[in-house]
Amino acid sequence: MYLAKVTGALVSTTKHASLNGCKLLFVARLDEHYQPTGTAQVAVDFVGAGNDEIVIVTTGSSARMSNSKEHSVIDAAVVGIVDALEFNHR
Repeated sequence: MYLAKVTGALVSTTKHASLNGCKLLFVARLDEHYQPTGTAQVAVDFVGAGNDEIVIVTTGSSARMSNSKEHSVIDAAVVGIVDALEFNHR
């Protein structure tokens, strides 16, 4: 899992059946200073995230298990919205 910032949404009328009804978002992975790394990815939104929110993204088989449909093609899923961040700086 990693933190990312939602940078946009996309609409696709033609897609794999396992994605029907799914909201698709563009997310940019964040570094340790909460800055986008420049690597963007499309993720399925399961939590109702909005633009500019910091979210938790999971990938691979964990992302596929977020969807109840069998044979899902999901590779990245938004599974949480970050409300607050705290760090212990040493």
